[in-house]
Amino acid sequence: MRIATYNVEWFSSLFTDNGRLIDDDGWSGRRDVTKAQQTAAVGKVFQALDADIIMVIEAPDTHKGRSGTNALEHFAARFDLRARRALLGFCNTTQQEIMVMYDPDVVTMEHDPVGTLDDGYAPRFDGVLGHDVNVDTTPETIKFSKPPLEVRAQTHDGTAFRMIGVHAKSKAPHGAKNDADAKRISIENRRKQLAQCIWLRRRITAHLEDETPLIVLGDLNDGPGLDEFEKLFGHSGVEIVLGTGNQIPMFDPHAQEALMRGMRAPPTTSRFYKHREKRFLSALLDYVMVSPDLRAKGGTWRIWHPFDTPDIFDDLDLRDALLTASDHFPVTLDIDL
Repeated sequence: MRIATYNVEWFSSLFTDNGRLIDDDGWSGRRDVTKAQQTAAVGKVFQALDADIIMVIEAPDTHKGRSGTNALEHFAARFDLRARRALLGFCNTTQQEIMVMYDPDVVTMEHDPVGTLDDGYAPRFDGVLGHDVNVDTTPETIKFSKPPLEVRAQTHDGTAFRMIGVHAKSKAPHGAKNDADAKRISIENRRKQLAQCIWLRRRITAHLEDETPLIVLGDLNDGPGLDEFEKLFGHSGVEIVLGTGNQIPMFDPHAQEALMRGMRAPPTTSRFYKHREKRFLSALLDYVMVSPDLRAKGGTWRIWHPFDTPDIFDDLDLRDALLTASDHFPVTLDIDL
């Protein structure tokens, strides 16, 4: 089985309210890329992935009169994808849903959120968590702008497992007026991102203690050693989600490589253009983490990076599609469940 996570930048802008692809020469949400160009590129990437399950980050918007599920299923039909069913968890107001596409001939899936809204330790993901992020003894109210998608899944031969799709808080200092303001916003956003990761880890720990096979995947907007504020807080959000101390660990080989990299450059899953500096910034943000029982099954992880993977680099159509489709690249896990 192939399981993928893919953050498609402003996927929602490619669809009409009735879920049809716009597919014209108007500008997409990506800089200097038309909707027709991005549609063709995203379709090419999804076809190349040929995944059984795809956790789509920044999936099409869902609100009154607009269905992200309808949009993704029309997209799957347009490009003849096996992963032709789409599942939405909690809607959000950012126009960037977390949704999963899957092949119904291989696996069944349902949204199955855990917890209650009044749980003070690990509430349901559409609730709020009281957590002292400012270290002033007064808990702040933490919310997910994009509540994680919790999925109960079962393969057609009876193997049951759970998935949590995640798009954690961005640490970028959007709206900063000057360098001091950028630093303040960055620190505040990192605190919120870490609090979300602590909340997520509490849910993970509960599943691991119940010996539930678990896959956590998506965009954590963080990675070991990613910014100068990590030393201020002791751990990256990724390390918190993986598990620290005596906690039962989750595993992702790319995260492990980044933690142990020494002088080596870490793997990367995203590529952003910095307009002021006129250069690209690469970062490891996207992960497919598995519980110990699934790690024992082996499996092959792959970042579909057009410059770091020779066979993709040599495939000009796929290379161009990956660069045109999004500022993130897919991550896949091939595993025998």
